[in-house]
Amino acid sequence: MTYTDDSTDASAADAAIPPVQDFATDWDFNDPAWVNDPFPIWADLRDRCPMGHSERFNEGVWLPLHYDDIVGIANDPQTFSNVHHGIRRGGTVDRGYFPPINSDPPEHLDIRRTLLPFFAPKRIESWRSHIAADCEARAAEIAERGYGDAAVEYSQHIPVGAIASILGIDPADGDQFRAWIFDILAAGPNDGAVMARAITEVRDYMATVMAARRAEPGDDLISHLVAAEMGGEPLPDHLIERMLVLQLVAGIDTTWSSIGAALWHLACHDDDRRRLAAAPELLPRAMEEFLRAYAPVNVARRVTVDTEVNGVEMRAGDHVMMTFPIACRDPQRFDRANDVVIDRAENRHVAFGAGIHRCLGSNLARLEMEIALETWLRHIPEYSIAPGAEVTWSTGQIRGPRSVPIVVG
Repeated sequence: MTYTDDSTDASAADAAIPPVQDFATDWDFNDPAWVNDPFPIWADLRDRCPMGHSERFNEGVWLPLHYDDIVGIANDPQTFSNVHHGIRRGGTVDRGYFPPINSDPPEHLDIRRTLLPFFAPKRIESWRSHIAADCEARAAEIAERGYGDAAVEYSQHIPVGAIASILGIDPADGDQFRAWIFDILAAGPNDGAVMARAITEVRDYMATVMAARRAEPGDDLISHLVAAEMGGEPLPDHLIERMLVLQLVAGIDTTWSSIGAALWHLACHDDDRRRLAAAPELLPRAMEEFLRAYAPVNVARRVTVDTEVNGVEMRAGDHVMMTFPIACRDPQRFDRANDVVIDRAENRHVAFGAGIHRCLGSNLARLEMEIALETWLRHIPEYSIAPGAEVTWSTGQIRGPRSVPIVVG
């Protein structure tokens, strides 16, 4: 396969988004009801239909609602291609591909193998002390002050530092990284101009760092990629740039969403928080339960041939939103699926996806989440949502809290 740059000119921002009348036939992850509390919506849809649909995005997008259907699609990349430009409102820009998540076999395996050395367990464990020091400093500062924002001042910073270390870029640019992530993942699906500008800026940023690493290599992922070969040939710059955009965006937003959701849950559930603070040995199971209950990631697939899933006929060219968070709440798969059971013993969730495209950085995300939660609860075992404050959640394909104002004590 020849990799080509497929960026397109951005369109103008879309008009005001109309409210949803029926999520079964007109779902929208921008709707306030979905953003603030999607779980009743998912349960209602699962009771009413095998699969939702919406004409608001792309040329229409299917919404699978059952664990078995979602995992089955994930394990069939021949019928459901990952070469997809994302769920976007009609008329917005095609954001292009971001390998390996947007590549199919056999190219997918070649690209994934190129990245694997930097996500091996021993390599990931080597970043523990860096992540722990960052968490310690941030949690201690909030504890001493007595109030803060668990998302803005804590969870949104931890993955930035970790990914910056892996890539070999300056963590001081974190505010810019967060702005790009918002533009690509939250604003971008509804405004092609915003998405195109942000992607261009990230690629330009990475191109500058790549040139510096060619002149002076280091022990980081960017240095590794600019020296790597695939099929006996150096990786083309535009492919490396897009691989790095994915690492920056997906490696940060997904993890901070999971950490933030866990901290929000513990702020709202005193029994769970106090139990976990008193018995930190429960953290591994609790962490997996938070990942299941508040799984953040939806990705896209494109149907390659006419097919049928759970009685729903799909045509070649149709689009599918892979709703891993909905799969994680399927009562046919999980007992008490809509309850958060912090000592749940059996928990084969798909928060990191399924099949050959399962998240490459899952071990890193788990390490960051483990350290972040343990450190926070050691410094701040008692906290709650600040009186009168508003918790806000993201829109788009990745769901997580964007602001969690808390008071200590």
